[in-house]
Amino acid sequence: MTTHFDDTRPAIDTDRVDFFTDPSIVANPYDYFEALRDRCPVVREPHHGVIAVTGHEQATEVYRDHNTYSSCIAPIGPFPGLPFEPDGDDIGALIEQFRHQIPLNEHLVTFDPPRHTAHRALLRKLMTPRRLKENEEFMWRLADRQIDEFFSQGSFDLMAEYAQPFAVLVVADLLGVPEEDRASFRAVLGAQRPGSIQEDEALTDNPLQFLEEKFTGYIEQRRSTPRDDVLTELATATFPDGSTPEVIDVVHIACFLFAAGQDTTARLLSSALHVIAERPDIQRQLRENRDLIPNFIEETLRMESPVKSDFRLARTSTTLGGVDVPAGSTVMVLSGAVNRDPERFENPAEFRLDRPNAREHLAFGRGIHSCPGGPLARVEARVSIERLLDRMSRIAIDESVHGPADARTYEYEPTYILRGLRKLHLEYDPS
Repeated sequence: MTTHFDDTRPAIDTDRVDFFTDPSIVANPYDYFEALRDRCPVVREPHHGVIAVTGHEQATEVYRDHNTYSSCIAPIGPFPGLPFEPDGDDIGALIEQFRHQIPLNEHLVTFDPPRHTAHRALLRKLMTPRRLKENEEFMWRLADRQIDEFFSQGSFDLMAEYAQPFAVLVVADLLGVPEEDRASFRAVLGAQRPGSIQEDEALTDNPLQFLEEKFTGYIEQRRSTPRDDVLTELATATFPDGSTPEVIDVVHIACFLFAAGQDTTARLLSSALHVIAERPDIQRQLRENRDLIPNFIEETLRMESPVKSDFRLARTSTTLGGVDVPAGSTVMVLSGAVNRDPERFENPAEFRLDRPNAREHLAFGRGIHSCPGGPLARVEARVSIERLLDRMSRIAIDESVHGPADARTYEYEPTYILRGLRKLHLEYDPS
């Protein structure tokens, strides 16, 4: 199940491989990552001039130094390019002048302080301990509801029939989406129950536009007619200085939670169940000792980070790992490489259920932009694993789809942003 890298791995010419477009490294990018690190933990790739970071120490430095590294291009990287030509050793003023022309500039993930500080505080007000506790109670009920949808089959596609709808509905509950609207959220966000809606109906809507329209209506309605519900709390939340956000600011927070929470959580679940199904020894240990599940989740995040690449723009000229980084450079943190850095993790390509420092991974980033949904994703994974183990006495790979153990075939998302299986077909024996 896990590739163990050693000196016999095939040599990769990193100058010939384009990380952003080469299909040969989609299924297994790790040999490429190792080849990059063999050159240097910080190296400029030749195809797009991006500075690739594969070292844990150097990645941590990038994440923590938000004064030097702007997040304005975090979700897009070098494409479609900057709307200005970098000039000089400090481009901070240029970033602010042209920020509105950078794609996705309206979302939290691209903000820098002080704007980021205010909006992140707004997000914390929405995800209170009480609300998160209520949301976890909902997860336990939801897990059984999702399993019930396919339980009589004896096999299922984890992504389509469990992970994606589960992740969508957890965020919908967290934000207080009315029960009568949740079926449409599932459909438009690609998580509908098979056979419950015409496929072409689900594909006619733009997911982002759908979310913005829905939450604009929710927030405007609750501001004019408050109720005793979560949406009213969302609509009436204020910035730390007491000022009221514009409706669109709150809408973008809600859309961000859906975008960030749905996809990465579903991929975490698929990676976790992939290990459980491929490694009977680990499955047995988890069944016998559920206290091992939290560290199992951390090791899964370390081994298969849902986010493949994260980007920053050098605001000022600097050095990183002894490498010159001119102002205007795109810096790419490769999470899958960073989390297998042998300087930080012993035998990094080996899945260790008892790894003592597994939580030192950077799958959720670090610093002010650490993923706010990280704690939520961990709870979703723990609840899901517990209930799947409870209700299934044996979980295995469906070999009629993925092939025998010595010739498995899996399809991964062909993007440079996300890492994860597109499908994971499992078979099981009901408990």
